[in-house]
Amino acid sequence: MFGPPLDAWYVWIGLAIVSSTAVGAVTALPSAVPPDASGAARTVDGVAASEHAAVGKHPLSNAEAVRIGSDSVSLRGPGGTEHAAFGYGPVVPVLDDPELRATLRGDPPERAFRTPAEFERAVRHARAAKPQWQGADRLVVRRIDWEGTDVVLAG
Repeated sequence: MFGPPLDAWYVWIGLAIVSSTAVGAVTALPSAVPPDASGAARTVDGVAASEHAAVGKHPLSNAEAVRIGSDSVSLRGPGGTEHAAFGYGPVVPVLDDPELRATLRGDPPERAFRTPAEFERAVRHARAAKPQWQGADRLVVRRIDWEGTDVVLAG
């Protein structure tokens, strides 16, 4: 009696606008959680804080791609992209250098490199490279100290 009449055209138009706005807001929400970049950064920091040779692994279960820089890690997945900075660093991101990749996987650096100077050059080159997105299912971190070159490899 005191409300708007339900057969008025402006009530139905208003109801249609409100309904479509609500549907649009619900469909715009992400359907998955973003990947855990802070957990990956904690793994890197745990290895980097060690005073001795150490290895750490972190699963990247809901990430499609990872980008590792010398001071941060970024993860991209269906739920979005998340970034986290390292507390310890700088880190050496291992991208496309086969010798550094072998060292990251567990080979001693003296097996992969002929001299400590060659190892140091590869580390400098990897630190200077621009971070790139790459597919991965886990993050591997390894701390190495060989002939005065003390580094944390991540890839």
